[in-house]
Formats: sequence, structure tokens, C-alpha cells
Amino acid sequence: MGMFICSGCSGFMSSPPDEGLVLSLLLKLMGAKRTIEVGVYTGCSVLATALAIPDDGRIVAIDVSREYFDLGLPVIKKAGVAHKVDFREGPAGPILDKLIADEDEGSFDFAFVDADKYNYGNYHEQLLRLVRVGGVLAYDNTLWGGTVAMPDDTPLTEEDRKKRDSIRGFNAMIAADTRVDPVQLPIADGITLCRRVV
Repeated sequence: MGMFICSGCSGFMSSPPDEGLVLSLLLKLMGAKRTIEVGVYTGCSVLATALAIPDDGRIVAIDVSREYFDLGLPVIKKAGVAHKVDFREGPAGPILDKLIADEDEGSFDFAFVDADKYNYGNYHEQLLRLVRVGGVLAYDNTLWGGTVAMPDDTPLTEEDRKKRDSIRGFNAMIAADTRVDPVQLPIADGITLCRRVV
């Protein structure tokens, strides 16, 4: 039997168009102005967000590497929305902690997470402090190529097995979290939206 390769690990790291359109519509419906993105890669989701929020809106875009973001930056500039992007380079945990310490608690409308799947649970706790009640937290890749629903003995690479188990744990945590109203959408590689209720 062959080894299953997860779509989330095969090099397609940018947010696909259908996901960008759904998030863009959601941001417009919410009237979102302040957003956070954890893991921006080349900035596809940042561009979609920047186009959806008003001209005085702001995106705190966090990534461990500026190199990939700089590849997409010319497109963001050409779209005329670069002034909305506050790029911060480094591990997300300490940057989110600094935002919390700077009294930005409850001041963001929306957060999108697409980095370091093993830390989704930690990011969730931090972002719940930063996103306002009624705001939305979105987590990408929560289906992990469909592996979260496959039997435990499905042949997977070791890395996919670890990430699958981590995402399964995160999904279970979100389902039991009474502070949010969650829904998992089978768009792209799965996106979980959580409306903060407490």
C-alpha cells in the first residue's frame, strides 16, 4: 500500500482563491478594520484581507521569515493596500504576547492562523485575548488533507501523522471550547471559524 501524502505538506502553502473569497466576504460582512494574521508566507491572504477592509484598516501580519513575504509585497503595493499592512518578523508567540502586554486586548476584529500547526492551541489562547467579543478567529488546514477523518492505521508519512494528530487534538479542543461558536468549513484544506462569544 502506498504512502499518503497530505495536500497541506506538498508545497501548496498559499491560501487558495476560494478560501480568500470566503474570508474576504466575511470581513466585509463583519465590518472588520483591525486584523491579525499568523503565518503570511507570500501574502495571498494578507492581500485578500487588505482589499476587504476599509482604507484606514490595519493588518498585523506575523511570520518568521520576511523573505517570502517580500516576494508578494510588490503585488500588495500594486493593489494600493500596502499602507494597511504592519509586517512583524519573528515567532508569533512572543509577538502576540507583546500585543497583549501593550493593552491591545479585545481590539482586533479578526484573526487568521496558518502557521506552526503544533501551536494552534497556544495561538488560540492568545488570540482570544486580542480579538473582541463577537470577533472571529479563523484556522487554516483543519482537515489536513482529509487525514483527520481517516482511520488511525492509514499509511501516512511520520510528519503527516504528527500534524494530523495535532490538528485532531486542536479540533477537539475547539469543539469543547464554550468561549467560541465554531464551524468547520470543507473549503480548500479545511478552515475553522470561531466566533468569540465570551
